[in-house]
Amino acid sequence: MADHLVSLPDDLRVTRKFKLSGQVEGVFGTPAIDDFQTLPVDRLELTFEGIPGDRHAGFTRKSGGREPWYPRGTEMCNERQISILSVEELGIIAERMEIPDLKSEWIGGNITLSGVPNLSLVPPRTRLVFEGGLVIRVDGDNAPCRFAGAAIAKNYPDRGGLDLLFAQKARRLRGLVGYIEKPGAVLVGEAVTAHIPEQWIYQPDS
Repeated sequence: MADHLVSLPDDLRVTRKFKLSGQVEGVFGTPAIDDFQTLPVDRLELTFEGIPGDRHAGFTRKSGGREPWYPRGTEMCNERQISILSVEELGIIAERMEIPDLKSEWIGGNITLSGVPNLSLVPPRTRLVFEGGLVIRVDGDNAPCRFAGAAIAKNYPDRGGLDLLFAQKARRLRGLVGYIEKPGAVLVGEAVTAHIPEQWIYQPDS
């Protein structure tokens, strides 16, 4: 077997791990298991399965349109237990869509943060460590969809086409999805630290 370490390019650029600090601006629970939208609460208790009673809770989930490599409905690991949004990015999306406001709960957000630059672009494996001890592991960014856009449109009935516009304007601004690495509670106003892992661009041998 070839030693691939020998073939590492001389110009391989590695970004060392680092930390960023932010704050919890909002936490949101699901009023019913079949309800997409969420409601503001002061505190959320999270377990290894996510938010108890939430439609996204569980160790596993059914595949959908985001996983075309599986037949729809295939049981798979649930890496999408939690939706994490950025106050700053929600403001950018609202401006791009030319609407006065875009609330986290309209698009099913569970936690809204401030202070973490370009939150939607933080890499997979990032650990979000909350002041109270909760730890969420980031799976990746959350691609905007027409379903969430339709929820926004209900709040602006005088505007047509917002469902499709959201998918266009919110790309790489829709926040993150992740799963619970260490259970605990999250409260409005507490501090959070994003532990960004070491990164590099993977390029196979040519």
